[in-house]
Amino acid sequence: MKYYEMVGQDKMIKAKKSLGQNFLKDKNVLEKISNSFSVQENDLIIEIGPGMGALTEYLTKKSALVIAYEIDRRMKEYLDKINNLQVIYEDFLKCDFKDLPKYENLYIIANIPYYITTPIIEHIINKNIIPKEMVLLVQEEVANRFSALPKSKENGYFTIYLNHYFQIEKLFKVPAEAFVPAPKVNSAVIKFTKKEKVDINDKEFLNFVKESFGLKRKTLKNNLQEKWDMVKDVIYAYGFNDNVRAEELSYELFVEMFKKLEEIKDIK
Repeated sequence: MKYYEMVGQDKMIKAKKSLGQNFLKDKNVLEKISNSFSVQENDLIIEIGPGMGALTEYLTKKSALVIAYEIDRRMKEYLDKINNLQVIYEDFLKCDFKDLPKYENLYIIANIPYYITTPIIEHIINKNIIPKEMVLLVQEEVANRFSALPKSKENGYFTIYLNHYFQIEKLFKVPAEAFVPAPKVNSAVIKFTKKEKVDINDKEFLNFVKESFGLKRKTLKNNLQEKWDMVKDVIYAYGFNDNVRAEELSYELFVEMFKKLEEIKDIK
């Protein structure tokens, strides 16, 4: 019996609130997520938190190998019946991915519990398994923050952090009634596409971005303090003044400011 045929029946496993589980039941949404990326035979798909396999059934019909990470061992009786699937019953956040098979391109797909969305993305980046594409179903508010544009209130440190690695696109909204149980908020599907690496020191750049946002209510000048004099000409060139705040700036402008700092440092 397929997942969507079990919805509303006794076979449906009760969601655990402690794990942030909300099972996706809408076939149209499942199909749209599955159709949002294309893979080849030598690629690898990682699914995080497959649950009873609603989305997994679509993923395993593709030509690539699928590996799913599931922390809830109650799902074993369902997942083990799905063909062309390897399941690792461990906490994704505790995995080091050293034993992954060789692959041409990596794709990560997930319906992520809202409370661990950011830790999961950070874990992926920190473990250097940055995928070619990543499609995530997350809280709509979180999707808005991740895909925020300059000059919006949602634009913050983590938005710029993500933009350092990915091109980000909000694909479509998902209403609460698409899940069992229905969450109290709406959701959205967001797509991350790997960027070509910018030739700068990641750690130092991200520290600079974090410093730039510092205290949200302060201007960039106040947050950067002595560094302001080194980057203000870059800011002025784009028509901003001394009252500019970090959320008004694009990722590209942060990169340009950082390169200016590095240039001055090299001269000294």
